[in-house]
Parts: sequence; structure tokens; C-alpha cells
Amino acid sequence: MSVTTEVRRSDPPRARAAGGLSTLVAVALASVMLPLTVTGPAVALPKLATELGAGVGAAQWVQNAYGVTFAAFLLAAGGLGDRFGRKRILQLGSWVFLAMSLVCGLVSNIVLIDVARAIQGVGAAGVLTSGAAILAASFEGKARTKAFGVLGASFGFGLALGPLVAGALVGTVGWRAVFLMNVVLGLVVLTLIPKATESRDLNARSVDWGGLVTFSGSLALVAMFFVQGPEQGWGSVSAIGALVGAAVFMVAFVLVEMRVERPMFDLSLFRRPTFLVVVCQPFTITFGFVVLLVYLPQYFQGVGGLSATAAGTVLLPLTLPVLTLPLVCGRLAARVPLRVMLAASSALIAAGSLWLIVLQPSSGPTGLIGPLLVFGIGVGSAFGVMDNAAVSVVPVERAGVASGIFNTMRITGESIAIAGAGAMLASLAGSRLHGAVPGLSWAQEQKLAGDAVQGRLADSLDALPQGSRAAASHAVSQALTSSMHTAFIVLAVLALIGAVTTYLVVRDRELDRD
Repeated sequence: MSVTTEVRRSDPPRARAAGGLSTLVAVALASVMLPLTVTGPAVALPKLATELGAGVGAAQWVQNAYGVTFAAFLLAAGGLGDRFGRKRILQLGSWVFLAMSLVCGLVSNIVLIDVARAIQGVGAAGVLTSGAAILAASFEGKARTKAFGVLGASFGFGLALGPLVAGALVGTVGWRAVFLMNVVLGLVVLTLIPKATESRDLNARSVDWGGLVTFSGSLALVAMFFVQGPEQGWGSVSAIGALVGAAVFMVAFVLVEMRVERPMFDLSLFRRPTFLVVVCQPFTITFGFVVLLVYLPQYFQGVGGLSATAAGTVLLPLTLPVLTLPLVCGRLAARVPLRVMLAASSALIAAGSLWLIVLQPSSGPTGLIGPLLVFGIGVGSAFGVMDNAAVSVVPVERAGVASGIFNTMRITGESIAIAGAGAMLASLAGSRLHGAVPGLSWAQEQKLAGDAVQGRLADSLDALPQGSRAAASHAVSQALTSSMHTAFIVLAVLALIGAVTTYLVVRDRELDRD
């Protein structure tokens, strides 16, 4: 992304001020919608899947489809905004996002919802990339700093209150309200966008379509592998075929990026060890965070017996620090070396993950306050400095490219986390359930495990003979709880590796451009 940018500012100062406020409100509301579209469906999925009679795999694609296209189209959307105008792409992305939210809220077919979620991810990519660029073009100096502070707080607001709001909507109105809520927000955004400042890159060229197709194909096949593994077996033709296909597409992606003049990913930046470690932070920090956001509410609805509303409140100790800490830690980063802050964030996440082994079906909304708070402080403190670190390690004229790569890695990490964690939990729970209840077939065991992970165990138990329901309920509860404990240990190990690597590799002199 070039720093040579055309910005249209022909309005008088008073009109520009009013337009600036409208722009800020529009981008802030649009930014609230994006995390709501991850956390909301996570809480609503048990009711949604049960009402529509969706299988485990089809229900999993409600989350996977959105994440795959969101990650895959981020850089392409940024390129389109550079070429055709960021305001235009924000408007188009908002319309796509709104329309697909409406489809999800109205249809009663799980395949149509999965398709709509995939298209919704494309719209989300346009909203995210163009919104930040529009703020940069609309504000200057201290006003720009405050505007980006509002942007960060908007993301934090969506993350912090998303599970609680979604739980309340599911409990009072129904799962469809979780999607229709974004229709209302989207309409407000669209009424404000026309007042935003338009900007574009004068040197922008065509989008790297080859990179887009190969990267999207690889990410989609990785998600397919994680869906097919628990259902068909990890050694099945469909699972192995998806994994091999993902590898082929990724090799093709690297080859394409090495040959095009303006690639999606500037691979030369990855030769910088500090940059490589910083942009991989999402795999040690955001990875665990999104796993808890998606699967803890479903765990408590499935084997904990909580309502959607109560399950949403469980996450408040995790999400509130993400709302409050980024601005504080952004100021703290001026005094504390970034490698120390990032390493400390990962260490807190590792400690919180290990502490989460106390999880039991009876933990309820108050039983996990301590570990979730520690985990949330780790994530919130990292969110305050990760973006700055990503752009500070490269020359200023390449900051846009670095930011695009970092955001793509972050959303890709979230997509892989949701798909991979769901597959791991279902597979582990199924294997630990095997043979625990006499008379259950392998297929019944796998269905129980998959439904438990997605928080809809009651219907699966009702399909069993009356005499085996109690034993099956206890067994699947123990199997899933044990699997969650294993997942927490894996998250702790990843975070600890991230902490040590960050501290040893990141060089603060490379991060300071002042």
C-alpha cells in the first residue's frame, strides 16, 4: 500500500468537522459489528443447530465459513479500496454484510446460512480494511490518535459485550435476533457513510487475484480437514485429501507471491526475525482467546446446563479487560520495551490457561472468574501494543503492507483456531467416550461428542434408549471436560513458547522508529 494518497477535502471546516464525527461514528459502529458476528453466533449456535436439525459438520461451517473468507479477502479488499476508493469499499462491504445478516436471520436452511456466512466474511473484510484507512484520511495529529482509540474501544466493546448481548437475545427473542441485530447496526452505518472522506492510492494497481485464489483455497481446505477429521476419521480419504490440497494451494500461493510485482504478502518482510515473530503473535495470543469465546459458552450450554444468557455472562471476566486495557497499555508501551510487554502478555495467557484446568460442568458463571481474568489481562495488554509493533518494525513507507499482513495473520489464526479447536475437542471427546457406555455404536459416540462440543447435548441424549441416557450424559460430560483440560494445556504451551520466543528474538531497537 503506497503512502501516496489522494484525499478529497473540498468542504469548509465546519462541514468537515461534522463529516468527521459522522465518519468516526460510522466506522466505530461498523467495527462493533465485526466481533459481534463471531461471538454472537457462538452463543446462538446450540439453538440454531437444534432448531434447523443441522449435523455437526454443517453447524461447524457457520463459524468456519465466515472466518475463512474474512481472512482470505482482507488484503484483496485493501487493494480494491486503494484503487477504487476506501469509502466506496466500506459502503459496499457494509451492504454485503447487512444483506447476509438478513439472510442468516430469515432462512431456515443450514446450507443457505453457511453460504451467507461465507459471503458475509467478504463484506467484513471490506469493512475492516477500509474503515481504518478512512479514519487515517479524515483525521490528523491528536485527533487521529483519539479516533483510533475509539476504533480500538469499538472492537473491545463488541468482544466484551457480544456474548452477553447474544445470550440475552437468544434467551428472550431467539437465535435469529443475533443476526438481525447487525441489520439494524448496518442500516445506521450506511446512513452515515456518505459524509465520510473519500481517499485512494494514486499508485494502486490491479488486485493480486492469483494470490487471493490460492490463499483462499488453502485456508478453506484446512477448515475442511478439521471438519472431516472428527466425522470421517483423520485417516479418511476426504480428510487426507483436504490436507494435501491445502498444502498444494499454499505452495502455489508462495510461488505466485514470488513472481508478481505487487503481491498480497510481501514475503521479503518475513526475512526480518522481529517482524516474523510479531506477526505470528496472533497464533499465541488471539488463538486461545477466540477458542474460549467460541467454545466456553457452548460447553456450559451443553454439559453445564446453563441458559444462553448465563453462558454469555461466564465470559465477562475474559472480555472486559480487552475493552479497558488496550488504551492503558498503549501508553505504557512508551515506557516499557515492547518485547517485555508482549512476552508478559503471553506469559499471563499461559498462566490463565493452566489455571482453567479447574473447569467443571458445575463451575457456572462465578467459578472461572480468576483464570479468565488473568487470561483476559494477558490478551487485553497485548491488543494494546501488537498492531503498533507490527508496523514499527518496517520502514514507514511499508507500514501499510505490514499492517495488512498482520491483520491477515490475525484473522487467519482465529479461523484456524475455531476450526482446529472444534475438531480437537470433538475427536478427543469421542475417543474418551468410546466404550464408556455399553451399547452405544461408534457413530452414536461421535455424534454425542460433536453435539456436546456445540452445546446441544440434550437432543442427542433424547434419541438414546431411556435406560442409557443418564450414563451417557455423565460419560460425555466427563469426556468433554477432560478434552477441554487438554486444550487448555495446549494453549498454555503455545503461549509459553510465544513468550520465550518473543523475548529472545524481538529487538526493541528495530521497533523504534522515532
